[in-house]
Amino acid sequence: MKILVFGRNGQVARELQRRAGDTVLEVCGSDEADFTDTAACVARVQATDADAVINAAAYTAVDKAEEEEALATRINGDTPTALAEACAERGLPFVHISTDYVFDGSGEYPWSVDSPSGPLGAYGRSKLAGEMGVRRAGGAYVILRTSWVVSAHGRNFVKTMLKLGAERDRLTIVADQVGGPTAAADIADACLELARQLKADPETYGTYHFSGGPDVSWADFAREIFRQAGITCEVADIPSSEFPTPARRPFNSRMDNSLTESVFGIARPDWRVSLAAILADLAAEDGT
Repeated sequence: MKILVFGRNGQVARELQRRAGDTVLEVCGSDEADFTDTAACVARVQATDADAVINAAAYTAVDKAEEEEALATRINGDTPTALAEACAERGLPFVHISTDYVFDGSGEYPWSVDSPSGPLGAYGRSKLAGEMGVRRAGGAYVILRTSWVVSAHGRNFVKTMLKLGAERDRLTIVADQVGGPTAAADIADACLELARQLKADPETYGTYHFSGGPDVSWADFAREIFRQAGITCEVADIPSSEFPTPARRPFNSRMDNSLTESVFGIARPDWRVSLAAILADLAAEDGT
């Protein structure tokens, strides 16, 4: 099987390239088709001989999106919509990664795939626009909502905690936001499997959730990072009100993954196991 992947250097895109196995990837980075250039991206779909398309490209600067909503919406909304339309015209399965930020973060129960959306900020609105466009396009698609993405690559919570934990004896971490940390490697594996199964059975199209378990607060996530990394750093719980950001974060990012498992057989990954693999990757990079 051959898959056209949009995105080259992001966390999930890099893991797709590492974990493709026998699957041939046609990787399209921003140097070949900038996601602000919708026509160029569509042209790649029209010209490809791939069997499926995975979109791992996105505008992910949550706070900056408050000032650049038009740009975020073009990258996260307009271009994925156009890609989905091009895929539908060619009969190509399309896997698109979305986010828990399409919800308002209220309550304490996991969000189901048909829970009402209500994004709190520009980033969430831009991703919701992409979801709506992909659905309108028809065809064989999967919108995969995920959360709290971490890996050994780029900037993310794990790498930030490792840096700060090594520098300080005590950190204050938000404890009233709860969700499922999700390793980019697990997302990549899920996307590859979704593309294969969607190709075999287009009737499995729709919106699905995929996040790591068990659900945890950012503060408790930090504690486990330090425990596994052998870092002695105290974590003090604080409310979100003591750590203001330009964009509001959802308090509740819990997601119900049951439909993904029942339809595709893809189980919810244990983020603690995935964290150990990330730390091993980082240690290998450091030569330790």
